[in-house]
Amino acid sequence: MSGNASWAMTRRESLRLLAATALSAGILPLHARPAKRVRDYHVCLSPQAVMEDPEFPTRLREAGISCVWLAGFFYGYWPWPLASLEAARDRLERAGLEVQVVNVPLGHPGDSLGSKDGTFPLTPPSHWRLGTGFDDKSYAGTSLHAPATQENQTALQSLRKSGFTSVFLDDDFRLARGPGQIGGCFCREHQERFLQRTGFASNRWPGLLEDVRSRRLTPLLREWVEFTCDELTGSFRAQQRIAGRRLGIMVMYLGAEKAGIRLTDYRGVPFRVGELMFDDAGFDPLKGKTDELFSALFHRRFVAPELAYSETTAYPADKLSAANLGAKLVISTLADVRHTMFMSGVTPFPKAHWTTLAPLMQRQAGFHRVLAGHALRGPFKHYWGEASRWCGDDRPFSLFLAAGIPFEVTDKPARDGWTFLSEADANAAANGQLVSRGTQFVSRPLASNAPALEQCAESLEALLAYKRRLGDQTPFVENAEPAVLGWYPSARAALIWNPAAARKVFSVRYGTRSREISLDALDSALLEDLVVK
Repeated sequence: MSGNASWAMTRRESLRLLAATALSAGILPLHARPAKRVRDYHVCLSPQAVMEDPEFPTRLREAGISCVWLAGFFYGYWPWPLASLEAARDRLERAGLEVQVVNVPLGHPGDSLGSKDGTFPLTPPSHWRLGTGFDDKSYAGTSLHAPATQENQTALQSLRKSGFTSVFLDDDFRLARGPGQIGGCFCREHQERFLQRTGFASNRWPGLLEDVRSRRLTPLLREWVEFTCDELTGSFRAQQRIAGRRLGIMVMYLGAEKAGIRLTDYRGVPFRVGELMFDDAGFDPLKGKTDELFSALFHRRFVAPELAYSETTAYPADKLSAANLGAKLVISTLADVRHTMFMSGVTPFPKAHWTTLAPLMQRQAGFHRVLAGHALRGPFKHYWGEASRWCGDDRPFSLFLAAGIPFEVTDKPARDGWTFLSEADANAAANGQLVSRGTQFVSRPLASNAPALEQCAESLEALLAYKRRLGDQTPFVENAEPAVLGWYPSARAALIWNPAAARKVFSVRYGTRSREISLDALDSALLEDLVVK
């Protein structure tokens, strides 16, 4: 048994548990059911996966899935014809599921789709141009030339005529091949357009290439990033004119301006927050979990929770365990991401995964009903600044999220607490380009002393030492072991997550009172009526 607190269950908690159980069994009268569903669950599938197994749609619905996103137009191809999408939609709708479409507009670099039959097209057609990196090497995917936008517009027109009303552009809709890269196509055409637009002389081009190579946030690099963002935003808006406001963007892990994604341009549209740890090797380490949570929290700065979707991905489909997939659901609860999107390329998860996932999905939905709309608060500050967004290497200082100390997300330097900076932002603070408004900047150890920064190893041992410096105004986990504690004072509640692969017993102190709770591996629990005494 997991999530056992040492205090008795209150009458209100008992009623809530009974109501949740009754609702899951479908026996609550309509007037007693919640007026609004806070958390829902979606999955992305190929039409083939739907049509090959007649029982699959019912199994998904019974597990808690409400919407299936079918694989649609892929970088110049229809891997499955529109008639197949329509047939799959009919079967899914008969099972009581909503159906929409995911397009892959530019092309994944390599086989990032998990296609194993040897016939799935992995690169755009030959009449689409290759991209050119700053190193003058050519690559397929994540570059934008004519006629990519025009062919995507035509595909969206076809989908709209077929009755599909919502479309997500998958995370190849970016202009950087991978996390941490400064993107854009450096071909002769883009070079000429950039120089013409900015008025720079051609002899400045080698300097730009060196700025990209060295990650120097110079005025020249700023102009390049703006140019790249304008190009991608222009393509999105051209497609949006066809699809309407229900066209969404899936953002790569820590995706931001350096990848051509000017995040402020996508406020008000469906937005999938970027993740990365797609297999057990990536997600099992504590740092893998905190990096992924860091990315989701960062992107939530730019999207309302009602429009926020997860990127709960396994790749290849069988390389992320069901337990780890379930643990990813906690990340969405902490970040108030209302829609979970399960994804695994063109190959579905192993069907046995749904047996494990179904109760975990219901459990997180129950937690989310309590926490939705309430803001995280805490002395540890999550901040991803301009330098990281424009030229950083996407290696966040994230382990503080598992120190058992509450945290909050800030879009500018805070006035109190400790703000953890990654290398690009730490260098900006050391150079006086990033200024504290009262918070203590903390960075990994630097090559030289910087008065604006407190230097701290990104290790659990070093971070746990901060507990000795806390007052009694926030709760914290007393244990000297990893725990994620999201505190929501306006809800008088906290969510505690055990990120370890073993059962742990945690002591949560707030003021003079301690609560003890036992959590199974990767499990989480809601602590309610959390007030200082």
